[in-house]
Amino acid sequence: MTCYCYIVECADGTFYTGWTTDPERRVKTHNAGRGAKYTRTRRPVKLVYVEEQPDRATAMKRERAIKALPREKKMKLFL
Repeated sequence: MTCYCYIVECADGTFYTGWTTDPERRVKTHNAGRGAKYTRTRRPVKLVYVEEQPDRATAMKRERAIKALPREKKMKLFL
């Protein structure tokens, strides 16, 4: 099953990284306040980066790698 690693920018300018099978649905979930605890108080969020991955394990591994990047390197992914 194809999965996606994604980055959303929160209203306060911070980034949240996650993985999903449907990025658009996931952003709607975040904006409805039913997403991650981190994004609930930082709405609205906007999708700034999506990276397709072949499976869940790879997506989760890539999510961890992106989360470990400093802010500047995350921004280089989508600017």
